[in-house]
Amino acid sequence: MKSNLSRSLQTTIIALVAIGLLALALGGYFNPVSSWFTRLVVDVQTWISTRYLAVSDFLTVPRDVASLRQRNTELEAEVAQLQTQVIKLQQQVTETNILSALVDFARANPEYSYKAAAVIGRDPSPFLSYVIINIGSNQGVLPGMPVVTDKGLVGRVDAIIAEAARVQLITDSASAVDVRLQSSKTEAMLIGSLTGDISLDMISQDATVTVGDVVLTSGLGGSYPPNLLVGQVVSVRKLDYELFQQAAIQPNVDFNRLGFVLVITNFAPVNITPLIVTPGP
Repeated sequence: MKSNLSRSLQTTIIALVAIGLLALALGGYFNPVSSWFTRLVVDVQTWISTRYLAVSDFLTVPRDVASLRQRNTELEAEVAQLQTQVIKLQQQVTETNILSALVDFARANPEYSYKAAAVIGRDPSPFLSYVIINIGSNQGVLPGMPVVTDKGLVGRVDAIIAEAARVQLITDSASAVDVRLQSSKTEAMLIGSLTGDISLDMISQDATVTVGDVVLTSGLGGSYPPNLLVGQVVSVRKLDYELFQQAAIQPNVDFNRLGFVLVITNFAPVNITPLIVTPGP
């Protein structure tokens, strides 16, 4: 009996306490405690999360750095490969444009027969102006054949072997080409120099020479066919006490960037030296 009474009392007390707590909660008396507890829980969770991320980063960063380095190396290799491909494509485009210009030149001048050749070497001597091309006697090339580009006169074949030929440029100090001024028909001699510059000599004092005059081969002397473009006059030197005028010439051909040329194969140079009468002593 006492045991049942004790249990009923305990149940009543617990119920009253629960009701009291519920009443206090509904009345807002527990809000400060609840907020403090919530902040405590959030702070604890934040601290645990921060430490976890720090430990995770510490464990994973070395692996990520190694992966990034490897990927960076791979990307650098790909970039280098793409740059190489771009350079090759640019070279191919340049070569295609040059060859196309040579074809157009050959079609515009059908009176000559041509063989295209690539420049494969240069004479290392600073006192000589020669280039080596990749066709020779096996391709029908002979000494003395003129060499041109779409821009104008380059020179002539000086020596040959089976699969290559040496071309003397008009800038060579031993080169001499009979030319004329297109505007006045005045004849002169185009000569090279050790510096690679070209100039006109043997111009009559009576001739009118002006800057911008176009210079063409005259065909005299038998070494070159007529009307091949050479360049333009850039300056004139005329002194009353000299027998002839002189003029500096800007060649149309860029001799420092020769890549491909045309050899005129149906022109036979004529050596007229034995027919020239030289004055006696």
